Amino acid sequence: MSNVIVLGAGMVGSAMAIDMAKKHEVTLTDLSQDVLDRVKQRCDNLSIQLLDATDKNKLQSTIKKFNLVINAVPGFLGFETLRAIIEAGMNVIDIAFFPENSLELDALAKEHNVTAIVDCGVAPGMDNVILGYYNEIMKLTNFECLVGGLPKVKKWPFCYKAPFSPIDVIEEYTRPARYVENGKEIVREPLTDCEYVEFDKVGTLESFNSDGLRSIIYTMPHISNMKEKTLRYPGHVEYVRVLKESGFFDEEKIEVDGKLISPLDFTSKILFNEWKLEETEEEITVLRVTLKGENAAGQKEEVVYSMHDEYNPGTGTSSMARTTGYTATAAANLFLDGLFSEKGVFPPELVGKYKVCFDYFLSYLEDRDIHYVKSSRLI
Repeated sequence: MSNVIVLGAGMVGSAMAIDMAKKHEVTLTDLSQDVLDRVKQRCDNLSIQLLDATDKNKLQSTIKKFNLVINAVPGFLGFETLRAIIEAGMNVIDIAFFPENSLELDALAKEHNVTAIVDCGVAPGMDNVILGYYNEIMKLTNFECLVGGLPKVKKWPFCYKAPFSPIDVIEEYTRPARYVENGKEIVREPLTDCEYVEFDKVGTLESFNSDGLRSIIYTMPHISNMKEKTLRYPGHVEYVRVLKESGFFDEEKIEVDGKLISPLDFTSKILFNEWKLEETEEEITVLRVTLKGENAAGQKEEVVYSMHDEYNPGTGTSSMARTTGYTATAAANLFLDGLFSEKGVFPPELVGKYKVCFDYFLSYLEDRDIHYVKSSRLI
């Protein structure tokens, strides 16, 4: 049994803390006592502690008492928090999904003899794990990931609920989307190249470009074609593009009745209520990873992994928290069990490349009723 500290008691952070508490001593920290108290009511054998992750000295002195840190602070705090954890010489599993490139901290992690496994969600996360493993056993030419979190009940006009802050979702809609085509990195506007795709149990969904490749642009440069696209119910993209093209996502302040206001802040406030996912509201997570290349026998093969997960009413845990958080707790337990101990910063594709780690992820998630179903065919 290890002593683990989880930074951030949001939807995913709390799910991870509760899951880790099955096997370990766990302390969950947050800025809000109310949030911590609510999680404590769901899991009595958790310890809770108020902590401001931006107070670097306090953060570093606190985490040094533990065997492992799980970083689940909001994205805008993530990179500097990860840096502080590494400087403290602490091993860490990171799920903050910050916009900066985590590989910039690799030399620092090696210097401090730290193992940092980053981007441990569903996507980025499990799609990277799958890619990492198949990159070892096939000569890959194509990688595509389609992924989305969706409400069970469609409410017009957006037919969408956000399991995290609307401003983070809006960033998906404004950050230029990078993908790789014929070996070249291409940058496109997000919300483009819309396609309709069929999924079992859900029906028709709409896919569009988003900036989800992250680390694999740098770790898998030999794969000629790589793309990640976000999934929503049909119609969502058109309404969001209307807002975007009309200036509702602009950050530059405008004057309204003598007051300066940012259109983005205003839009986020409006959409917070419209997109807020209630604690017991049913939602689903859908993912499809498609890999193409040459197998060990020299044949051209297509391998597809599909995942469909739903809100768990028994534990009151959202699908997004389950599929995201339990990937991270799989990485945490895998590390604590001694299956991965290399030093440096490792996105999931550099962990999943080992069969023992790949199998561990799939088995751990299956034990929690999250199933990645494989199909393949020669092409």
